[in-house]
Amino acid sequence: MRLRTSSALLAVALLAAAAPTASASAGSGQPAPGPYAQLHPIASLSADRLATADLVAAAKWGTGSPIDDPAREQIVLDTVREQARDAGADPEATVRIFRDQIEANKLVQRGLHSLWTADPAKAPAERPDLAEVRKEINRVNGELVRAIAGSATARSAPYCRGVLALSALQVHHDKGLDRLHGKALARAVPSVCADED
Repeated sequence: MRLRTSSALLAVALLAAAAPTASASAGSGQPAPGPYAQLHPIASLSADRLATADLVAAAKWGTGSPIDDPAREQIVLDTVREQARDAGADPEATVRIFRDQIEANKLVQRGLHSLWTADPAKAPAERPDLAEVRKEINRVNGELVRAIAGSATARSAPYCRGVLALSALQVHHDKGLDRLHGKALARAVPSVCADED
């Protein structure tokens, strides 16, 4: 397993070094970030967003509140569409990415509710304030929109899926994700690369 991870990290380094980048960021005179530097934040923020699913699941546990909340989901999508416009990102691509983020979040919530139903001793003892949890979700969403806006070159490149997969593998390792959250991370990012359209 260690050898496989080392090989993946070496592949990331080679891809990041070999993949073309713009000669400089627009008007800044600074080299543009490489593909790994553009895509890794999206994978990392996706995992951060998934961590909030644990809190949402705990807030809803035992209340009868459904995991699916179409009205709330539409608010999120409308908000990130506007944020994307403000950040110079493609609004429709951003919304597609966030649809996957939302589905991944619900995957975690369902998984945790199933676990807690099967073993009530593992259920949370306290219920977080959902309004406070949503403030954190909104913060992460804003950062994720900015990361999407800053990654257009890498997201539209033919190497996107490979670099994104390696970025997600590194995030999975660094954040110590369990099986449920690892599966959800894979669900959160399929529409990041433009060739998925």
